[in-house]
Amino acid sequence: MTQKKDDKDLLVALLPRVSSLDILKNEGWYHIPEESAPKPWPPRMLAFYQGKVFGKEQAYQVQYYGEVSQIDILPRKELFPDDEKNLAKAEKKYYRLELKSLEVRETPIISYRPRRLVFIPTTHKKFELAEQINDLFNGSFLEDRLWKTLKRSKMLAERQWKLVIKSKLFFLDFAIFCKNGKLAIETDGYTTHYDSIRKIDEDTWRQNEIINDEWHLLRYTTNQISDEGAPYLEQIQTQIKLLGGLEAPDEFKRKVGEEPSEYRLDDYDEYFRSE
Repeated sequence: MTQKKDDKDLLVALLPRVSSLDILKNEGWYHIPEESAPKPWPPRMLAFYQGKVFGKEQAYQVQYYGEVSQIDILPRKELFPDDEKNLAKAEKKYYRLELKSLEVRETPIISYRPRRLVFIPTTHKKFELAEQINDLFNGSFLEDRLWKTLKRSKMLAERQWKLVIKSKLFFLDFAIFCKNGKLAIETDGYTTHYDSIRKIDEDTWRQNEIINDEWHLLRYTTNQISDEGAPYLEQIQTQIKLLGGLEAPDEFKRKVGEEPSEYRLDDYDEYFRSE
């Protein structure tokens, strides 16, 4: 099937180990467990998010990318014939994605806060224009519009922020960290959230759980965000001021059980178990 021009044709994927980058540079391929491949699939291009193992100077950024030339499905024993430590996974199937060439961005796409990210399905256009990781997320029209407003106003927000509350997984559209508290901002399309009584019940319960987890919460509808005058911005600025002003990313102290977002369909830890 031919992808539309605005489809998510580029996949940002994690480089969990320095050896993963060595394989890309020397052999020109990257692998993903078949069962963990994100949708939509297959990607036309790959870009690579460098994890914590790359050290202070190169961690939490995207600088390498390339166009996919071929995709094969192979057992692990063919990908890593000399790997004797994972014999139990020898028959496990992986996508092997070959690149035409490995390119390097002149300016890396950075994350202002350390984030554990595995996959970000996005578009080539967003990748070309991105300055920071939050520019890559390909959310709804409302999320994209609000993000542009927050960024233009120099508010350091994080998109698709992950919360684990009472063993349940929640994603915030936006998280803003302040000196005296945390602010969550949610966008509500008229049909997305309110097309059934069950959805209203779920959404209300979710909101209460987020508030009980010591988050301040603001919500905006399609009309409110679409207003060119951006009257909601004053409310956000007022809330930030009440919470002591913006907190610098390097001052962020994460409490136990709270993690940065993982923009993916399956669990981060399960991905590495499958590796």
